[in-house]
Amino acid sequence: MTETHLDQAACAGCGVKLQTEDQSALGYVPKQALSRTPVICQRCFRIKNYNEVSGITLDQDDFLKLLSHVGTTRSLVVNIVDIFDFEGSLISGLPRFVGNNPVVLAVNKIDLLPKVTNYNKIVNWVQRQAKEFGLKVVEVVLCSAKQNMGFERVVEALDKHRDGRDIYVVGATNVGKSTLINRLIRDYSDLDAELTTSQYPGTTLDLVKIPLDDGTFVIDTPGIVYKHRLTELVSKRDLQKVMPDRPLKPLVFQLNEQQTLFFGSLARFDFVQGARQSFTFYVSNALNVHRTKLERADELYEEHKGEMLAPPAREELELLPKLVKHTVRIPKGKLYDVSISGLGWVKANSDAGADLVIHAPRGVKVAVRESMI
Repeated sequence: MTETHLDQAACAGCGVKLQTEDQSALGYVPKQALSRTPVICQRCFRIKNYNEVSGITLDQDDFLKLLSHVGTTRSLVVNIVDIFDFEGSLISGLPRFVGNNPVVLAVNKIDLLPKVTNYNKIVNWVQRQAKEFGLKVVEVVLCSAKQNMGFERVVEALDKHRDGRDIYVVGATNVGKSTLINRLIRDYSDLDAELTTSQYPGTTLDLVKIPLDDGTFVIDTPGIVYKHRLTELVSKRDLQKVMPDRPLKPLVFQLNEQQTLFFGSLARFDFVQGARQSFTFYVSNALNVHRTKLERADELYEEHKGEMLAPPAREELELLPKLVKHTVRIPKGKLYDVSISGLGWVKANSDAGADLVIHAPRGVKVAVRESMI
């Protein structure tokens, strides 16, 4: 096939319109691959030959159109969330769109939790959070795609709840969706069957349907990009510092009121008012944490942002949204976390209450929740 014929051409694997311009978009095929017969897009090529699913992403509107279609099918929905960014990776609107279909919540990256964590307590915590979010789940399964932990339990949960249904896999970007899909392909499919496609109403995007041996399909939905996650805003280089790759070593600080902590130039924690108490920070151990007095904090930031206070470097800081203030009141009488989407969370270790101000890039989600650990 030549480039002149590309306008009408569709991928022989998934049916999406082929293009040679944008490697990150659906239908991409390298120019040198046009001579192959049949011509398939790079995504299908990778699934077929390397058992690898590449991350195609969607904005929220298109994603919600896709979800509204799922409610009309008889399916099992597997929602993958990231324990390190639980609030940030939950899909807003999911409870409205899944219809009566059962939902399995696969909670990924549990290898990042401190070694002494009680996993049963985490499961209970996730169930309570999901309920608060309005999401009814038939099962919560903890797993780690990276360490290959817990996948047997995920597969068991799917067997238990599938009952002849297709499996829709949904999740935000960077939550480990493609690793799970690869595992499902390996466990349920011989991969020799042709990949197929289904277009859903209202958008031009196609779903990749991976046929399973029993005649049903695993349906790979594109990852949804949430701009409220810090991980979507930082550069690739800084992403490695922000996203932990080994178990978190909690940082404990005894703080008096009117003290401030900086996390590079990415976020700032002000303890404005309250009794002297300790706070535990669950963030990547590659981040620089700097402590100062609240009265000096603005000046210190202006003088040292992007240098002593890094990441990011000064030139990359220019590309990030400005830090904005979130006034946070930790109520008395219970233990709470404050999460900063994509950066981690802080636990107030006392039930004495506290007045805090969190500074995070504009748009990044800051939430108060019942303590996870």
